Amino acid sequence: MEELSIFVKALTVFVLALFVGFEVIRKVPPLLHTPLMSGANAISGITLVGTLVTAGQHLTLFTTILGVVAVAMATANVVGGFLVTHRMLGMFRGRKT
Repeated sequence: MEELSIFVKALTVFVLALFVGFEVIRKVPPLLHTPLMSGANAISGITLVGTLVTAGQHLTLFTTILGVVAVAMATANVVGGFLVTHRMLGMFRGRKT
């Protein structure tokens, strides 16, 4: 019964974070998405560390799978953020002749 309680708490936090993250990003104007993404890389790095810890606890099979999916998503977010930031900074460099 204790495993179910831990699972429900973890799932509740995950679903709430999903909704809050979606609402926050949805309210940002498109012009600010690139600077926001470059600033959010640090937060995504913290999320990645948290998801690694969660996935490594092996509470239940489902939480481990959910943790692995979260690690993959956070990794894609961090890598994508760095790629977009690199591209954005490239726009400010002078053209090579």
